[in-house]
Amino acid sequence: MATLAEQLTTDLKDAMRAKDPVRLRTIRSLRAALKEKEIEMRQGGVATLTEEDSLAVVQKQAKQRRDAIAQYEAAGREDLAQKEREELAVIESYLPKQLSDDEIRTVVDGIIAATGAASMSDMGKVMGPAMQQLRGRADGRRVQEIVRARLSGAS
Repeated sequence: MATLAEQLTTDLKDAMRAKDPVRLRTIRSLRAALKEKEIEMRQGGVATLTEEDSLAVVQKQAKQRRDAIAQYEAAGREDLAQKEREELAVIESYLPKQLSDDEIRTVVDGIIAATGAASMSDMGKVMGPAMQQLRGRADGRRVQEIVRARLSGAS
């Protein structure tokens, strides 16, 4: 299986051939973000990103697009919000399949049972392990909402 960086290089060439400006712009942006992270991590002149590091960069890019969409919509700039939505769709194609709320609840319920969490004061006990298990497969805000609902219902 190709690494994310290799996949982006292949997809960049395909987007150039297809003359797809949205994919081209977005993939270039992702490659630049990955290169930036690699430079940031350099020690002794050498750095290689793990797949986990690469995934974190892509997730951060997706989050930035979601935040930008919300800000553009609030400002009434639908044209810019649409541009961000198009880029977000391309970025999401590189992320693992997102879990459904039911799948998240199953994981959260298991963690609550394992940690013995019983109230909202135990939120930290649950959120740490939950985010570790669900990283990349579920939005942090969604996980937090589900944990909050489960713990407030459990108390």
